[in-house]
Amino acid sequence: MSSTRPVYLDLRKIQLPLPGIISFAHRVSGVLMVIGIPFALYLLELSLSGQAGFASARTLLRSPWLAPVLLLLIWSLCHHLLAGIRFLLMDIEIGVDRQTSRQSAGWVAGAALVLAALLLLELYL
Repeated sequence: MSSTRPVYLDLRKIQLPLPGIISFAHRVSGVLMVIGIPFALYLLELSLSGQAGFASARTLLRSPWLAPVLLLLIWSLCHHLLAGIRFLLMDIEIGVDRQTSRQSAGWVAGAALVLAALLLLELYL
């Protein structure tokens, strides 16, 4: 009995549909949030240490060299939240057909970027 299964998969050649990309990004955003926990705890501890600590935490958050890191962490939070809601809705059989799944994946991708940009703008303004 011969199998038609591939011997190996070249991950660079696999073209995932948008819902698959969103699912993968959901996992990546979860990992990024876990990696960001020590930084968030440091900022919380610094900001609660007093007025001077709060001012230095605010200065640190507004520094331009930290902006890409903050953007990535804020995007991961927004994406993980929105994709998680999408997956919970799919668990209760809402939006499981192909067309709705593709549409909701597009909405999650776009809304996460917009929400992250708005939150970052709020931080810097």
